[in-house]
Amino acid sequence: MSDPTYPLFTVFAFFGFILPLIPLPWHLLAYNSGTCYFIMWSSIASLNQFVNSVVWKGNVTNWAPIWCDISIRIMIGASVGIPASSLCINRRLYHIANVRAVSITRAEKRRAILIDTLICVLFPVLFIALQYVVQGHRFNIYEDVGCYPALYNTALAYVLNSMWPVILGLISATYCILTLRAFNRRRVEFSQFLSANKSLTLGRYFRLMALATTEICCTTPLGIAMIIISATATPVGPWRSWADTHYNFSAVRQIPALFWRASPMVVSGIEATRWVTVLCSWVFFAFFGFASEARRHYTKAFWAVMGLFGVQKPQPQSKNKMMPMSINVNIKSQSGKPLPSTPTSPPPYSPGSTLDTMVPEYDDLDIKKMPPSPSGKSICGTTTAGDTSIGNLSTVGSTASLVGEASSTIGETSSVHSYTKERHPQFYAI
Repeated sequence: MSDPTYPLFTVFAFFGFILPLIPLPWHLLAYNSGTCYFIMWSSIASLNQFVNSVVWKGNVTNWAPIWCDISIRIMIGASVGIPASSLCINRRLYHIANVRAVSITRAEKRRAILIDTLICVLFPVLFIALQYVVQGHRFNIYEDVGCYPALYNTALAYVLNSMWPVILGLISATYCILTLRAFNRRRVEFSQFLSANKSLTLGRYFRLMALATTEICCTTPLGIAMIIISATATPVGPWRSWADTHYNFSAVRQIPALFWRASPMVVSGIEATRWVTVLCSWVFFAFFGFASEARRHYTKAFWAVMGLFGVQKPQPQSKNKMMPMSINVNIKSQSGKPLPSTPTSPPPYSPGSTLDTMVPEYDDLDIKKMPPSPSGKSICGTTTAGDTSIGNLSTVGSTASLVGEASSTIGETSSVHSYTKERHPQFYAI
């Protein structure tokens, strides 16, 4: 019997592994530990489902028993790891809504990360270990699905396995309701907290709340449905003993699609179990994959890949162009009276302009302390950035203080002779 979900499920599972990892870096920088664990659990679970759907497409051969041992434990861990991560997200949002101090100390951040780690990592690990108590044999292999846990359908299995996703979902729902109440009561303190913590914006806060609420609406009803399906599809057997439960434990049941697809209730349970983890990844990406910080990272990743092919990102052209600046030059005539000084806009530099000498640049030279020139005629001026040309006076480049000798009369062309420190040390002995 052909798989109606192939290759749709395989494609969704592959991208369910990739897409949640894209927003992971900035959540790590923001110390959003609950969100990071949600990403890790949903991404790993999607990768697990992707591999199983490819390897066991159209067959039930036990290709990789070690992989199946790992695969079923990933499935068991993700069944509580994702709800536990959602619980940590709702718990953090609740504490933010009830914040009494604007700033959070480093010790408080470490304590919050430690608590989230205990809930999202240690609890799933203990949960995986306890499943061995009700594990009837090594594992099952369903055609087109792959490895699947083999739990003995006893009352103890509901206590150790089935009820915990529902309990976590109900606790998360309680935190979610309390968060909404606290947010409506303390909007002013909430706004102050967000303004003091740049890693958490108002938009990101509500996206986290929407993510956690969506997860609650999906996993909690699914957990209740799985309990109903398990209790009605097959009869619930009594727990007799450890030896009875683990008799012939190394057995591997291989179930063709023709058999397991014949029961609509079994089909519903198996398909819902493997689709829900993939959908969690897609829901997370839908909330965080199109935010402004995500688009910036997409742009960086795109140009990083294009750089491997020699294509560089075009640099934006600077809009600040060099504007001509007005300068004032005061020139004294031979009679000692200053010539009229008017602001002039320097014309552009032309190679044909007359220039006796290039005027040097002196940064620390005090014009007032300069001795008079031998001929008693002097010129003092200050030029700024740009190219200037006044008569036979021409400067090019940055700001410079000019000291020299001008031989001119009113209405005549000024001829400037500049003095350098090396050639005329007597003028610099101040």
